[in-house]
Amino acid sequence: MKRSILFLLCLLTLGASAQELTVGSYNIRYKNAEDSIRSNGWAQRCQAMCDQINWEHPDIFGAQEVLYPQLKDMAARLKDYKWSGVGRDDGKTEGEYAAIFYNTQCVELLEEGHFWLNETPDHPALGWDAACIRICSWGHFKMKGAGKDFYFLNLHMDHVGATARSESAKLVMKRITEMTNNGKKLAILTGDFNVPQTNELYSLFTKSGILKDCYAAAAMRFAECGTYNGFDYHFYTDERIDHIFVTPATQVKAYAVLTDGRWQKDANGKMSRYNISDHYPVFARIKF
Repeated sequence: MKRSILFLLCLLTLGASAQELTVGSYNIRYKNAEDSIRSNGWAQRCQAMCDQINWEHPDIFGAQEVLYPQLKDMAARLKDYKWSGVGRDDGKTEGEYAAIFYNTQCVELLEEGHFWLNETPDHPALGWDAACIRICSWGHFKMKGAGKDFYFLNLHMDHVGATARSESAKLVMKRITEMTNNGKKLAILTGDFNVPQTNELYSLFTKSGILKDCYAAAAMRFAECGTYNGFDYHFYTDERIDHIFVTPATQVKAYAVLTDGRWQKDANGKMSRYNISDHYPVFARIKF
């Protein structure tokens, strides 16, 4: 009888120690005046995007292509969230952010930082054969209460330079190894990697032993399309260029690519459906 009680207590203790997180990645499309011509301007879709995020209510997510005015717009509408990150061009407010938004009701920020994806990671500059300055934001977080701590990293890899992407991947994995003490802590890496799951760069991550893809590891998936849509509601692809990677010991309970749209009057006054961004957001529910 005593053994049975002890066994049950052990199970309860193990169950209590395991914690769940809903995490995400969202390329929101930078604020571009030309997008408004086709009803895809930031002012036309900002509210729908924030409504979508508030409905999904992730614990933490990475956002890419965020300009400072967009950051302020999102912060005003995402009342449960704070953000972390800097502009990639100057380490302050200039250029796109690879911002991290975290739900302050359940997640506490312990430490934050960033590094550039180049040969001198402490300073903003083009790296290797990249067309743009690229940055990776990171934060050390803790679940509120008696929660576990974890690391969250978010980036946007270069769309031109293959060498830049490869070297950036090596740099990021090196940093993750250092942060997690060789995988002893949870790390989550989100971003627009600008390559699909068939690219060798993807394999560089998944065959590293440092990270695994939430899509591949998920017990349940809802992903009927890839992640880039180019603002074309009818466009289909099976290529996923926006990814969520986690350290190997993490259990991935569910994964989804959300293809929600929004309704708005077109130039003829007719209600038409539009995409919220030129990328679909990706979410995963993990247990650690």
